[in-house]
Amino acid sequence: MSEADGIDDFLDNSMRQSLIVAARIAETLARRRQEAQRQQQHHDTQAAHEAQVRLAAERAAARAALAPIEKDQWWDTAQPADIATAHAVAEGWKDHDPTALEASTRIREEVLARYGIDTYDVGTDTAYLVSGIDAIATGKARPDELARSQEEARKAAVEHEKAIQLIAAAQAQELRAQATKFAPEMERHQVPVEFLANPELAQALQRAHSAKTPKAAAAADVDIKERLFLIGKDGINGPDIEQLRKETTANINGAGDAHFTDPQFVKAAKELHEAKLLAEGGFTGTQFLSSEQRYERAEKELFTRLEDLGRHIEHRVTGNDSKRLTDQGRAAESTSSAGYGSAEHHAKFAESLENTGASDAQIRGRLTAARSEGTHPGAAITIGKSAARARKTRTGAAVGTERAKNGLSR
Repeated sequence: MSEADGIDDFLDNSMRQSLIVAARIAETLARRRQEAQRQQQHHDTQAAHEAQVRLAAERAAARAALAPIEKDQWWDTAQPADIATAHAVAEGWKDHDPTALEASTRIREEVLARYGIDTYDVGTDTAYLVSGIDAIATGKARPDELARSQEEARKAAVEHEKAIQLIAAAQAQELRAQATKFAPEMERHQVPVEFLANPELAQALQRAHSAKTPKAAAAADVDIKERLFLIGKDGINGPDIEQLRKETTANINGAGDAHFTDPQFVKAAKELHEAKLLAEGGFTGTQFLSSEQRYERAEKELFTRLEDLGRHIEHRVTGNDSKRLTDQGRAAESTSSAGYGSAEHHAKFAESLENTGASDAQIRGRLTAARSEGTHPGAAITIGKSAARARKTRTGAAVGTERAKNGLSR
């Protein structure tokens, strides 16, 4: 029996050693797998951060490149290649950045007024734009003009690329200088340096830095907290135009893609979007502007722009493009006010516009302005404003939050 016991002990020891070795191997493999996962997660986070920083730098560079076009002196001395370059930058960013959209509108107005060229027809063909502006400015078009303008455009593109790099470097230096200047405020609110690329946050930090009274400092601190909250929701560059378009058209009757070619409408939509987010986030505003007041002001501005653009569409459809369109459009609008807004009224109005030879886009635009409310647009806006004032029975962030969740007052 003693020999059998020795064999059993040997087998037990061997089994324990095998299990210990297997456990160590499993533990080593688990640690390696966890380390690999950690490294992959760190790599993905770093790549996303670098992409965000790169996009912010490119967007800021584009804004800086478009800044001079707001000055009349620049237009008086700008060369055709300079105008074409600014146009290309604005066209490339206008669907993503409100500032670029404003620049695109300004460029179109200036080029149309000064040279009789509509940039909507040019698109992104900078060589054609350079050639057209130069030909009109000099009063003559030589056979080699296109080739020369193309070479100028190519050189301008090279110079533009260099300028973009210099602007990006200058902006990085400016951010470092601002970080040093606002170091106490940034440390108190834990603001990352790259967030200084957000102009609204930089302005709030400046107000906090320059505050002379406790009330001013408290208001500036609230602004900083709100901006950090909005950056957490929309990113450093804020909401893009596509995001604002989807949100606004889903919540406001009569708002369409055409409205988002107007920079002021986009600005109003952005302010309403931010007011809604802040109300939902529980922000009460400051002693100078409450959350409810901010929401109502943004809402009022958006509806004002909506009404103005509706009238603009009406004037374009019933304007000087066609005398028959004007006459029959007015005849359709002479329908009694009691029947205005009915399905029969809209059907007859659409039929009258079709008989004038108006395009589908013109008809849709005119019907959008007429169908947005059951009463005349001017009366609808007045009623909407009166109703909004009558509902002011509560104040504070609770009301703003409730209105943000339930949608717009109209």
